[in-house]
Formats: sequence, C-alpha cells, structure tokens
Amino acid sequence: MMIQFLKEKRIFDKNKNPLIEFVRLESFGGIVLMFFTILAIGLTNSTFGESFLSYWKQYLGINFGDWELNKSLLHWINDGLMAVFFFVVGLEIKRELLTGGLSSVKKASLPIFAAIGGMLVPALIYFGLNQTGSGTHGWGIPMATDIAFALGILLLLGKRIPTSLKLLLTSIAIVDDIGAVIVIALYYTSEIDWVYLLYGGGIYAVLWCLNLLKIRNIPIFLFLGVLLWFALLKSGIHATLAGILLAFTIPARANRNVFEFIRSNTILLKQLGTTLAKDKKSKEKNVQASITSIAANCVEVISPLQRLEHLFHPWVAYLIVPLFAFSNAGVIVNGDLMSKAFDPISLGIILGLFIGKPLGIFLFSYLGVKMGIAQKPQKICWSQIIGIGFLGGIGFTMSFFVSQLAFSDLLILNQAKIAVLIASIMSGLIGFFILKLFGNQSTK
Repeated sequence: MMIQFLKEKRIFDKNKNPLIEFVRLESFGGIVLMFFTILAIGLTNSTFGESFLSYWKQYLGINFGDWELNKSLLHWINDGLMAVFFFVVGLEIKRELLTGGLSSVKKASLPIFAAIGGMLVPALIYFGLNQTGSGTHGWGIPMATDIAFALGILLLLGKRIPTSLKLLLTSIAIVDDIGAVIVIALYYTSEIDWVYLLYGGGIYAVLWCLNLLKIRNIPIFLFLGVLLWFALLKSGIHATLAGILLAFTIPARANRNVFEFIRSNTILLKQLGTTLAKDKKSKEKNVQASITSIAANCVEVISPLQRLEHLFHPWVAYLIVPLFAFSNAGVIVNGDLMSKAFDPISLGIILGLFIGKPLGIFLFSYLGVKMGIAQKPQKICWSQIIGIGFLGGIGFTMSFFVSQLAFSDLLILNQAKIAVLIASIMSGLIGFFILKLFGNQSTK
C-alpha cells in the first residue's frame, strides 16, 4: 500500500502550473543560451572568426518556377525561426491573459506597473542621450528583457528564491514582451506594400473565422500561419509579428470538457479492468483499444493552445533562441569598439538597461502599491524586487533583435551589441548578488 501511495504521489507531483513549467524550461534554456553566447564571441575573436561570420551570410532560397525567395542564413534565422519564437511568446501571453497571472486586475496590476516602468524609464534615459544623431532609432533597445537569461540566473540561486518571485519576474517579462511587440509593429516597420498587407489581413480574417467556428484542426492554423508570415514578409511589416498574430487566433478551449473526459475515461477504465480478467489473446487486443481511446481523450481535453505551447516551447528554449544568439552574438571585441563605451549610443543602452530597468521596475511597483492599485505578494520584499529589477536589465535576445531593426550600419550595430552585452553582464551580476543576499527574506 505504501509503495502504491508513493508511486501515485510521484505521478501527481508531475502536475504543474503551466507558468511554473514555463519558468523551468526558460531557466534551463537560459543556461544553454549563455553557453552559445560565449561560444559565438569566442569563435568570432579566434582564428576562425572570419569563416564563422561569413558562414551566416550564405544565401538559401526556395524556388517555384519563376517565383523565388532568397535570404541569407542569418535572415532565415532572424525573420523565419524567430517568428516561431514570437509565436510561443504570443501563446504565453494569451494563456496568461485568459487563465494566468494577467487574467485579473488584482493579479496583473503589479506586473503591469513594474513592466511599464521598466520600459518607460530606460527609453527616456536612452532618448535623453540620443535626441539627435545616428542613434535616434535605438530607444527601443534598452526596453527589452531576456526572460531566459534572467530565469537562468534565478536557477543558479536555487531554493533561496521563492516561487512567487520567479512568477512575478516571468509576468513582468511577458508584459514587457507585449510592449516590445507594440513598439516593433508601430515604430520598427519599413515601407509598407499595401497589396501584400491586404493579403495578410484576409488570411488573418480567415484564421479568426476558424476560431469563431470552433474549428480545432491545428495543421490548418499552422498552414495559414505560414501564409500570413509570407504576406507580412513581403508587406514590409516585420515578419516575426505573424507569430504573435497567429498565436492570438489559436483556440484556447478544448474539444472536450473535463466532465466528459472524466465520465468517458471512467467507463473505459472499468472496461479495462473487466478485460484483464479475460483470456490472453482477447486481453491484449482489448487493452490496446482501451488505452488508445484513453490517450485520445487526453488529447481532446487539452486545448490547441496548450498543446502547441507544450510542443514548441522546448524547441524555442533549447534550439531557436540559442541558435539566434549563436548567429547574432558574434562581435569582434577590439579597442575601437570598447573605446566607444561612453558614446551616446552605448551609454544610452548601458544606462538604460543597468540603471533604467531596476529604477523603473522598483519605482513604478512602489507607486502602484502605495496608491493601492497594485498588491505586493507577502512573501516578497522590496529588496527582492530591486534584485529582479536588475535581472530585468538583461536585455540580450530581445535587445539584439531590436538592434537589428534599429541600425543598418554594421559598425553601429556591433557597438549596440557590445553595449547590450556589457549592460546585461553588469545587470546579471548585481541582480545575482542582491538576490543571494536577500533571497530568504519576506516582509509585508
């Protein structure tokens, strides 16, 4: 009996909140991301540097008769694979808005206040230093937070960090992602081809019609999502936004409700118990049939949104984002770039991420709580919020992505990347030591 109880306990211990599972995946993904970032910088500054950088410039194309789509390998990663990244981000945003930490005013108020401060203050600091000149378009760079890196550092701190603090940082980063998507859509968009944009609008309308008609066929949604991506790519609007738009149309309700699931599986389990008493030949056939039906019910009770998030998230965390870092973090670190650390562009990014992020997150959180609009969890102290504020200054993936959109000049782009790396390292170290010192504290 005790052995059976322990087995059942292990099974139930695996049942986790989707947001907690998200935190776990992103935490380990952050460690993988760190490894490939260091590897890319090391290779770029080694004797293999020229070959490594030129490798990402080779062109790959898709051809259908007279029609062709040719892009460099780097563009396929940044415009193609990163659309899958934004698709998963969109699924996470939709889930949190419907059932998670952003599903009610009470739950969402503190992360929203913190995220707004964490975006607004860095942008103002950067803009204050770059009102004119070649760096004016870069104000969106210090607004971003790399959730994988930030949660990876929390993972290193172990059990001293309360789960509520991890979930708060994750919620802040998700709101931050919403802000980044809005900025990319409204500001970092090139000249628009209205014909292709019209095609994209038509495809998007079809996707919403499928949702409203309660069609749950995932392959159809994904196929139309690819067409939407192509239409936006040709329209001039950044193609990665197709991932976010597609995610919002994915049905969040399952084909079968929980009560039907329980009733059906209860009958099947009873039948399975009866089958086990029969002869061996009949038993094997009927057992497999019952198990197949139970497995089908398990799929039907999980919404398409949950299934897709569960399917794509590991690929994004462990392959796509590390590959993006590996292909984009290759910066030749030399005296010329390092000498520009106090240039307005570099200074705006460094101060925006390292000072603006924690300052904005803390001040807006404090104001929200004092005004009675937001509520701070009892197990979290203000020192810990300052700590995750510094972790919010780890821009990396999203900051690199916005840098690619903001600057076409390679020298300025590399300068921005170096500034992001410097600010992210400084922010990560300070955030780590603050949380290590105050990790076990909790006050009202």
